[in-house]
Amino acid sequence: MKTYVIENMPVTAPGSIEESEVRQIVAEEKVQWAAAGKQPGRCELYFDDEEQLCIRTTEKSPIKRVRRITGYLSNMENFNDSKLDELQQRTSHA
Repeated sequence: MKTYVIENMPVTAPGSIEESEVRQIVAEEKVQWAAAGKQPGRCELYFDDEEQLCIRTTEKSPIKRVRRITGYLSNMENFNDSKLDELQQRTSHA
């Protein structure tokens, strides 16, 4: 099995499949998922017992991590430089 990262999505596929084919399959999967209003998070290509190519794609988790910095709750991607700096300076008290 080979592992790729195609358009920020981890993909595993048998080594016997060319990378260009893997990219084409992933592109087709993304189109189908987008039509359903979903976003794929991981794709696995494999051969079954009858040597048929199977595609297993799982949905990207809609869970986002919310942090409290300076009294405000927000997603980390919304933090400004000061809040990111405060986050990096935190210590764990385990």
